[in-house]
Amino acid sequence: MDRFHLMAVFVAVAEQESFAAAARRLRLSPPAVTRAIAFLEERLGVRLLTRTTRLVRTTDAGARYLEDARRILLEADEADEAAAGINGTPRGHLAVTAPVLFGRLYVMPIITAYQRTFKETTVSALFVDRVVNLMDEGLDVGIRIGPLPDSSLRAIRVGQVRRVVCATPAYLKKHGIPKTPTDLAAHPIIAATAVSAGSEWSFTRGKERTAIKLNPRILVNTNDGALEAAMDGFGLTRLISYQVANELATGKLKTVLSEYEEAALPIHVIHHEGRHGSAKVRSFVDLAVEKLRAHEALN
Repeated sequence: MDRFHLMAVFVAVAEQESFAAAARRLRLSPPAVTRAIAFLEERLGVRLLTRTTRLVRTTDAGARYLEDARRILLEADEADEAAAGINGTPRGHLAVTAPVLFGRLYVMPIITAYQRTFKETTVSALFVDRVVNLMDEGLDVGIRIGPLPDSSLRAIRVGQVRRVVCATPAYLKKHGIPKTPTDLAAHPIIAATAVSAGSEWSFTRGKERTAIKLNPRILVNTNDGALEAAMDGFGLTRLISYQVANELATGKLKTVLSEYEEAALPIHVIHHEGRHGSAKVRSFVDLAVEKLRAHEALN
């Protein structure tokens, strides 16, 4: 007899505590159920069930086998569902998270493209400048910038960015271009706490790392605020390259101290579903990876 069939019959009898009830549940004849259990016990060489006039109970060996059989049958069902769902239509609710400005610039276009294609889905987006625990906050997919801690999350690298110090060409022409990090002390500093905690900026040249303590004239908690102040010509700020990609490309801002920039920050698409992931998550991850890898500003 088929091993999975025998397991299924055993699980039904153990859960129903009755051969007759298990037969009705499985739509088999009572003799067929009895024969299956007898064959399984003979095959294993151990008694799995004890019978009384009114109830059927598992033995110690049967209780252990019941737990394993349930797990094996569940995994087999999941494997079947995953294989059948590879070409399935994504449906249901999807929850996505990303940093605030990154979400607005890069993730929202992905979400709208996803929604146009998969009309049986809905999407909620949580854009925050903090590390979000996907499991704790009920999220399916995240975009994370920076090194990833060891975890059970699946991560796909899609690009990299760097921290850059920048100002308007007019400001630099009037106040001069800093040549070393220590020159920053002579300039008005706009610090975005979302990029660098506190007012200490780190720089690297070769193997030498330098930390500069600054006294910002403006300390703001949003990257948009720091960008606005820099665009107004107030002073120097440090942001992540994607946040000022358009301004740098059009010449509205100019980077300084490029030779002192720290190592690039990786960008990953993360999710916690494994090989049995749902169609809605797989399709969104595939689209996000394709779109993000195509952006010049992220590579």
